[in-house]
Amino acid sequence: MRIVKADQGRVVFGAKGPGKSPPGDGDKGTGTSVITRTTTQTKKPSLYRVLLLNDDYTPMEFVVDVLRRFFGKDPEEATRIMLHVHNNGVGQCGIYTYEIAETKVTQVMEFARKHQHPLQCIMEKQ
Repeated sequence: MRIVKADQGRVVFGAKGPGKSPPGDGDKGTGTSVITRTTTQTKKPSLYRVLLLNDDYTPMEFVVDVLRRFFGKDPEEATRIMLHVHNNGVGQCGIYTYEIAETKVTQVMEFARKHQHPLQCIMEKQ
């Protein structure tokens, strides 16, 4: 076979004589076939916000402990977020991919239940 035409990622091959198309070509003896290159593009994963919801029963110290333990916040930032949750009803703990956000929500909810606190933690798509 010889290359007949090459452009924009497509290469067209031609046979070296009449009626010499490759078997199963389906073009009835024209002697050409097309090879295309596909490119894959990776898409960035969706991100999710992990939020704490305020309630009237969970102690502030417990919320600070949760923020430090599960979200790696330093004492000052944990206190700032806790006060934001207390004053505004909701506060963002972090932004993560779906699997990580889901894991953090589950961990916080289990920890709160274990310590008999009604603290709510949710995730929402950013």
